[in-house]
Amino acid sequence: MRGAGDTLTVGERIAFYRRRRGLTQAVLAGLVGRSEDWLSKIERGERPLRRLDVLADLAKSLRVTVGDLLGQPVLLEDEAQRDDDVPAVRDALMAPRRLSRVLYAAEPATSVDAAGTAKMAEHCWTDFQTGRIGRVVSALPSMITAAQALEDSATSSARDGWAVSARVHHLAASTMSKIGEADLAWIAAERAMHAADQSDDPLVLASAARSGTHALLSVGRYDDAMQLGQTAAAWLAGQVKAGDEDALSLLGMLFLRSATAAARHQDRAETRDLLVQAGAAADRLGRDDNRWQTGFGPTNVRLHKLSTALDLGDVSEVVERGQSISVEELPVERATAYQIDRARALSYVARDEEAMTTLLDAEKRAPQLVRHSAAVRETVRTMYRRTPATSQRAEPMRSLATRCRAVE
Repeated sequence: MRGAGDTLTVGERIAFYRRRRGLTQAVLAGLVGRSEDWLSKIERGERPLRRLDVLADLAKSLRVTVGDLLGQPVLLEDEAQRDDDVPAVRDALMAPRRLSRVLYAAEPATSVDAAGTAKMAEHCWTDFQTGRIGRVVSALPSMITAAQALEDSATSSARDGWAVSARVHHLAASTMSKIGEADLAWIAAERAMHAADQSDDPLVLASAARSGTHALLSVGRYDDAMQLGQTAAAWLAGQVKAGDEDALSLLGMLFLRSATAAARHQDRAETRDLLVQAGAAADRLGRDDNRWQTGFGPTNVRLHKLSTALDLGDVSEVVERGQSISVEELPVERATAYQIDRARALSYVARDEEAMTTLLDAEKRAPQLVRHSAAVRETVRTMYRRTPATSQRAEPMRSLATRCRAVE
């Protein structure tokens, strides 16, 4: 069922897996506390499924992943090279020698330049934030291998190799989450946090914790994501008291990640409290910045207020307030995520022309982020199906849907 060329809606996927498990609509609806009529409308596409916590409950009842229901792509083609290195990323992360240092101790260690690997990692982080995901995926296999070699050569007195490995695996986790490879994201996040533990650097560990929240969010484990983010934030508090702006940026971003998890779990009070704490951190920082690739600052807090409002079902708030925020100074990845959220909200209130214009603008900024987004694909597919063939936007809508693989 999963694949870049799959054009089924979320509702059709739910129906497919329900039938495969031999469940009636009445039984599945009862498992998630809904009516049979509600589920019937979801499966027929007559009602949008906006709440991710409900989607997670459906996935759990159907014994599949959230990604299976969203139809996230497993292949990522770089438009310039037309290649796909996700299998190579999988091979690098799942290399047998990573299972046991003792069993593979006799193999000679590979010499790797820590400074060179660190520099390459920062270049790839720049590619990630500017939306060039294909480049990152292509670079990750060799970078992961180099990071593993740095771990093998790291000593208790020289922990730089562990810090570099944490950054590389954090990048891998964030990238795999972005393209729907939830299992690889989790493996990479676990490796990032293990390496960060060994680095004995509080900032490295706080940054790696973000990758863990991304991985947990991508598989619908919202409680766990919230707990991890809050635990890491509490642990980092001492560093913030010392006036470290890097720590302050990481702290604020952990609050924002936790707020996202709380919103997807439909916990309004906790979402509000976490956003307040993130806002206080942004006020202390006093500006938009990109320390540790956080893109953290007052503007990012405002964007998360809108994205969490969307997760909580407050669509009108996103529609009314979203247009007033300027994202020109933010990293492209963050700005594109905001535009996708706004387009989703506009589509929910049937303002399809505005939603399409927003997505086309986002596509100009970061074509790969838009074309490989499950949220975009579902939004475009819905709008395409209700666009009259005689409408002026029919052809540009079909063109966008084709590029996003929403239609064949």
